[in-house]
Amino acid sequence: MRTSSTIRTGRTVKRATRAAAALAAAALALSLTACGGDDDNGGGDNGDKGGGAKAPASSVTLPKLDGESLEVAAVWTGTEQENFKKVLAEFEKRTGAKVTFVPAQDPIINFLGSKIAGGAPPDVAMLPQPGAIKQAVEKGWAKPLGAEAAKELGENYSQGWQDIGKVDGKQYGVYYKAANKSLIWYNTQVFENAGASEPKTWDELLDTAQMIYDSGVAPFSVGGADGWTLTDWFENVYLSQAGPEKYDQLAKHEIKWTDPSVKEALTTLAEIWGKKDFVAGGASGALQTEFPASVTQTFTGGDQPKAGMVYEGDFVQVNIGETEAKVGT
Repeated sequence: MRTSSTIRTGRTVKRATRAAAALAAAALALSLTACGGDDDNGGGDNGDKGGGAKAPASSVTLPKLDGESLEVAAVWTGTEQENFKKVLAEFEKRTGAKVTFVPAQDPIINFLGSKIAGGAPPDVAMLPQPGAIKQAVEKGWAKPLGAEAAKELGENYSQGWQDIGKVDGKQYGVYYKAANKSLIWYNTQVFENAGASEPKTWDELLDTAQMIYDSGVAPFSVGGADGWTLTDWFENVYLSQAGPEKYDQLAKHEIKWTDPSVKEALTTLAEIWGKKDFVAGGASGALQTEFPASVTQTFTGGDQPKAGMVYEGDFVQVNIGETEAKVGT
């Protein structure tokens, strides 16, 4: 499972402070409102119903923010960005605030650093990992949540979820999303043509990849232009080999990236990434492929797509819905 959080950054403009805290408190309720329908209905049919659908009740109390403005930075692109902008539009509607979406590059911590150095940090940043919150706090870029946000958080979150957004006992982040990031989505036509079946182990995955390659299709699609996709690969392998204790040590910089456990994980990944033509477009092509395209190119082109498999989270069902492919068939 992968979690994502929103933090309030150290912007000094006073008019944004209250609005930033309010958005942080509202993030969970509004994001679930916007995205839950897609998962429940296999591709977002709710969006076609227009204004007739009844808006779900919110458990978060939002203040009136007429005349307030704030900027929200996130790395989302494609459908995810479109859906999040719907969340922001609903937030504007309910509060009267004006919210500007700031497209960020990955890793977002580096992006925030450049914005802060230039004197134009966003008010709120959406971070994909707990470690990123700690980094932002250590650099002095984040501010603790205000009293209003803390109150809403206490009323709507269990203690465990609250604690994930804390650094040194202070609440800096509000977790609004959890996803299963350990999924391999595959093109059934490609598997049938290659005579392959679902692999159950890493060795079977490598054998399956070879069969797909031999059938004339690149085994894997990788959205390397968005760095978090590469992080997902590494984290999954590292956790399975080194375990959660080592993972936590690495995240906290208690062990170095030269640690033998890191070398072992990277060596394992090289069994796929280091093999010529196992990744669509090769290494250079993968590094220029954005996340949405890495998904859709696996399910377009009939039985000759650019790749047979893509390692991604449960949320890519929305992206697959943009193609003619159907999940589960």
